[in-house]
Amino acid sequence: MRQIWITRTGPPETLELREAPDPTPGPGEVRIRSKACGINFADIMARIGLYPDAPKLPAVVGYEVAGPVDAVGPGVTAVKIGDEVLALTRFGGYSDTVVVSEDQAYAIPAGFTCSQAVALPVNYVTAYQMIFVMGAVKPGDKVLVHSAGGGVGFAAIDLCAIAGAEIIGTASAAKHGMLQTRGVKHCIDYRTQDFEAEVMRITNGKGVDIILDSVGGKSWAKGLRCLRPTGRLVVFGFSNVATGKKLNPISALRGMLAVPWFKVNPMWLMDNNKGVLGVNVGHLWEEREMVAGWMRQILTWCEEGKIHPTVDSEFSFGDAARAHHHIQDRKNVGKVVLVP
Repeated sequence: MRQIWITRTGPPETLELREAPDPTPGPGEVRIRSKACGINFADIMARIGLYPDAPKLPAVVGYEVAGPVDAVGPGVTAVKIGDEVLALTRFGGYSDTVVVSEDQAYAIPAGFTCSQAVALPVNYVTAYQMIFVMGAVKPGDKVLVHSAGGGVGFAAIDLCAIAGAEIIGTASAAKHGMLQTRGVKHCIDYRTQDFEAEVMRITNGKGVDIILDSVGGKSWAKGLRCLRPTGRLVVFGFSNVATGKKLNPISALRGMLAVPWFKVNPMWLMDNNKGVLGVNVGHLWEEREMVAGWMRQILTWCEEGKIHPTVDSEFSFGDAARAHHHIQDRKNVGKVVLVP
């Protein structure tokens, strides 16, 4: 099989394509010949050296794949050879051949390509947890979605529409047209506009009910001020510490110092009737039944035509470094996919 390895911390050029023996599925496992592998910002943070959950380098990262099953282990009953499936992986997803437990594989929705399917596991499960499980979004809520033009951003837009919420999205101006066609009512150009001032203007000074924020640092401090009473700030990343394509300790420290530590405490939150919630799907690996329930609901909505994964671009395994550059240069509108 072919795999993309992070050989050491550094810029995208540290990614290296290597050959390895094909894995063999054991009891209760299936083997997938990947046609598409998802890229997530956690992979980029691991490459830079800022992702504490990443395996020790050199390593193969990646959380999701999609493709046909070509072998099954003893005891497998729900999946058969030839089935096209998508799957969550605990790293190792940057591979053209992956072995997973039978319960981690789900049938690809009718009419979906493998690239569209691979946009579902991490992005939509993360958005589902934020919007329905922890954020408790209800009809009429105003939701501020940061990085609305990315993979999780588009997933959140789809799910907010299902919930009946009004969406405010931050993104560069070039992405606003696409976001508006997908249902974002108000677009804010984070490069030229102060999102805090714009949110308060849009809401006539009331603030929003929910904020989905993967930026961190000053963005969290401003977000807390943008929340109306009973509002919730849901944090699911810290891209603000990854300002370059390799580790910059000074920049990372500045990002950490910008966190509003004095406000993220029970007394302040109680006095202000606000909440801060944290989401990390990678830490729910032992909660398979819970995540499986979310995934089944997402797939049901796919079959009902309520979910429309947005694939920005596909890169070959040999162009993995260029794919990482593409994301870090903020050029993507939607999911970026590796195609073996």
